[in-house]
Amino acid sequence: MTSTDPTPTPTPNPNPNPDANPNPNPNPDPKADLRFYLQSAREALLWKLDGLSEYDARRPLTPTGTNLLGLVKHAATTELGYLGDTFDRPSGEPLPWVAEGAEPNADMWATSDQSRADIVGLYHRAWAHADVTLDALPLATIGTVPWWPSHDDKVSLHHAVVRVIADTHRHAGHADILRELLDGTTGMQPANVGLPEADPSWWEDYRNRLERTAREA
Repeated sequence: MTSTDPTPTPTPNPNPNPDANPNPNPNPDPKADLRFYLQSAREALLWKLDGLSEYDARRPLTPTGTNLLGLVKHAATTELGYLGDTFDRPSGEPLPWVAEGAEPNADMWATSDQSRADIVGLYHRAWAHADVTLDALPLATIGTVPWWPSHDDKVSLHHAVVRVIADTHRHAGHADILRELLDGTTGMQPANVGLPEADPSWWEDYRNRLERTAREA
């Protein structure tokens, strides 16, 4: 059936996944794959802060308070926990927001005395600390997650890295939506927006079409 919708067709993205590994190894190193997807998630999340005002980086954008700088703070805390403390490699970083007695959700937002540079710097140090753990230990190494119940607190390094990758990509997705709501910026990287190339009028028509379809369903 031929479509009669007047909406013009956007230009396909000529390189839909430019961040993909350009040199896939036929005999892959599992650690290399884990490092690649962990780093791509880290960079996608952190990029969402670029060019934003202090207010926009911090302000809550959902009813539950989700905000961009808070997602970075949470991601840094998660890496230091799962890929540091869990394997007897404490970072020495003070993390009062997850200490006993801290208020709920304190790792999900930056206080006024925690600068953006502080949080981003913590995240970069968390990357370095976690990377050393991944390099130094076999993936089968068993660690103990301090905040899990004592009867079920053992985890392999492989499992811990996959968990951190999944969590970071999840929050990078949250960040992508938040940033689009702020100024229309989308994608995993500046060179990989992951969307067809189209002008604002096409996207407005597209969104209106989806709205009509949703109301008609």
